[in-house]
Amino acid sequence: MTQAWFILTRPDGRDVSAPTPSQLAETLAELYRGKTDTADGSPASALLRFGYDDGLMYQVEVASGGEVTFEEWSDRDCEIALASPRRMSALCQDDALQLWQWLAQRQVAKIRSQPWRD
Repeated sequence: MTQAWFILTRPDGRDVSAPTPSQLAETLAELYRGKTDTADGSPASALLRFGYDDGLMYQVEVASGGEVTFEEWSDRDCEIALASPRRMSALCQDDALQLWQWLAQRQVAKIRSQPWRD
């Protein structure tokens, strides 16, 4: 049987397996408050990944400036991209949280249907 997994990589690099909805919201709140920018002043980011032990992996990365990237991979090792990365900019915190919630609920089709830029 295929096992699904979720991992949140926080701005400080720590991984949280099977993050709770409140952990997702707290991480985004930190990002959007700007308290997590890197030492060189560049925007920090956090990454939520969802995948299966024997296959597909999806990830949504959110940067502190509201830049969001969605990627689809053949496996956890990112060997084959299944689509070009999709991006949005200046996304508000609530919209970023919605994307993460959809990913946590395995609703990848809803994420794909968003207005990504080329």
